[in-house]
Amino acid sequence: MTYRVLKLILSLLAFALLRPRVTGLNNIPRRGPVILASNHLSFIDSLLIPIVSPRHVTFLAKAEYFTGTGLRGRVSRWFFTTLGHIPVERDDPRAGQRSLEDALDVLQRGGAFGIYPEGTRSRDGRLHKGRTGVAWLALAGHAPVVPVAVCGTDKVQPVGARLPRIHRVTVHFGTPIDPARQITSGARPAQARRELTDEVMASIHRLSGQELAV
Repeated sequence: MTYRVLKLILSLLAFALLRPRVTGLNNIPRRGPVILASNHLSFIDSLLIPIVSPRHVTFLAKAEYFTGTGLRGRVSRWFFTTLGHIPVERDDPRAGQRSLEDALDVLQRGGAFGIYPEGTRSRDGRLHKGRTGVAWLALAGHAPVVPVAVCGTDKVQPVGARLPRIHRVTVHFGTPIDPARQITSGARPAQARRELTDEVMASIHRLSGQELAV
């Protein structure tokens, strides 16, 4: 119940201040494991996508959001815990693999998991080459990948800005990509992961219209 109340409050704020335009919601399966793979322009992407999605979408979040002290720390911990986000220790050398294992657990329970294949926020606005973790998840979890493009969130919170600004945003959900072809292709695992990742990134590029980083 708390999650639904928090989502309602965030939705009212988002639709009042950001007036998000959303397309392709019908591309998100209403049940079963699914990966939402998005470009990443701003901190608010991890809030905006769950707000507009019909599914409860789990993202990874910095462990610092869960370990702060004082009133601010308690509020942050409650907020991200209520959203269902998973803490990740970025300084841990095994953080990457542990994150994938946590994400796979979400998928195996039939949930929706959000991921940024670029690995981090794009600071120059261009779309960078995807890392193969998204494909590893799709292949291991037998989960379709819905490509997502967020547009305008970099104007809401530009690089270096401490406070968000009012600006209209857009979220496009693309046609799901089924990993079955790579699973049955007989290709080497590394090759299958690279091919699937490139297919996902190409779809994100078509939806976002971003310039590609060389």
